[in-house]
Amino acid sequence: MALAVVGTLGFSGKAIIVKLAYRHGVDAVTLIMLRMLFALPVFIVMAWWASRGQARLARKDWVGVFLLGFSGYYLSSFLDFAGLVYIGASLERLILYLNPTLVMLLGLLLFKRRTTRRQLVAMAISYSGVVLVFGHEITIQGKDAVWGALLVLLSAVSYALYLVYSGEIVKRVGSMRLVGLASTVACLCCLLQFVLLRPLDAALVAPEVLWLSLLNASVCTVLPVLMVMMAIERIGASMTAQTGMLGAISTILMGVLILGEPFTLWIAAGTTLVIAGIYVFSQSK
Repeated sequence: MALAVVGTLGFSGKAIIVKLAYRHGVDAVTLIMLRMLFALPVFIVMAWWASRGQARLARKDWVGVFLLGFSGYYLSSFLDFAGLVYIGASLERLILYLNPTLVMLLGLLLFKRRTTRRQLVAMAISYSGVVLVFGHEITIQGKDAVWGALLVLLSAVSYALYLVYSGEIVKRVGSMRLVGLASTVACLCCLLQFVLLRPLDAALVAPEVLWLSLLNASVCTVLPVLMVMMAIERIGASMTAQTGMLGAISTILMGVLILGEPFTLWIAAGTTLVIAGIYVFSQSK
């Protein structure tokens, strides 16, 4: 449980660091490149370590690793970074917290899986909370909030696709090996994106951005991945997932204390609805 809690708190700090880095004039393409550049060596070592003594991957597994890395780690991360340009960390975290409901909706659309009435009620509660906070965000950010919220929602959908399709391949490849390989693919995609879209001297950013990117890559990316994986091995995925509500609350608190984001009754009510809805949803069979 301690590993799950610390890992969740680490993940929740990502949005805060990204918002702090944006204050130094860096853009999303450069910022995510720096994050992945610092994280790449660790993911390569992780993939190598988990592959020792294992059979070589079949061609279809390599294709699966690439697609999952592209969707679950590269595309979802980039869309999330891009969305944070326009909206606050509080709304971003609440949208991402809807991920279990998006997995269920994709299962319904792609595989005709059944849903229960309790799940639908829980979804209605949590989505109403997001709408409440989104309405407050519009009064502050204006039309930019619409674009930012859409980007973060697409990020959540992209990661949900990764979760939906990773089930079979993780059985053949293994969880740590898949995370290491897929994350390596994502890092390379981010580096390639930067080379194609930005001049190389765009990497000459303020020292504060480099330190924040190093912190993002280590404390908010690599370490949480390892901690959550170790937590799942010890207490199971269901129990580990329950700590997600701490991530939503901690992001909002850090947004208020570190970024100076407003905390109003609208945000408090919306957050309560989202967390309550996801909790009810997670208790459904």
